[in-house]
Amino acid sequence: MSRSLNKVSLIGNLTRDPELRFTPQGTAVCTFGLATNRQWTTESGEKKEDVEFHKIVAWTKLAELCAQLLTKGRKAYVEGRLQTRSWDAQDGAKRTTTEIVISSMIILDSKRGSSEEGFDYPDKGMPEDDTALITEEESVKKTKTKKTPKDKKSKGSGDKAEIENEEDIPF
Repeated sequence: MSRSLNKVSLIGNLTRDPELRFTPQGTAVCTFGLATNRQWTTESGEKKEDVEFHKIVAWTKLAELCAQLLTKGRKAYVEGRLQTRSWDAQDGAKRTTTEIVISSMIILDSKRGSSEEGFDYPDKGMPEDDTALITEEESVKKTKTKKTPKDKKSKGSGDKAEIENEEDIPF
């Protein structure tokens, strides 16, 4: 049997604030955009720059943490897998999107703001060292071992097996 690998690692800046939603089963889903830049010099010495925009999706506790800690302009490292989905739009057209479903996220800039770019980020409960590594596996373990009253009311307690049809959500 041959092996395959579907792994994506990106470092970039958020293009918009994260949007947190919940499936009908109560599972958290967070989407946000991430921009990555590429710079090069042509043979004539002209400097060029290209920007790629990526759609990022986080699930369960990782989704809730991304929504809480990230804001537009923040620099972050994300790691996950590529996923392509298709659905029928309301106008009857077939739509397709490729997104990165992340399993971990690291905030790379300071909560106090980036002096380079002049961003002033609000304090959203960041750790004192200004960085955070959040993985889906760790957040699911925390959810399973420590349930809050909010978690008990929710149908989706962070267990990935409870997600029945995540492909049907057209974000």
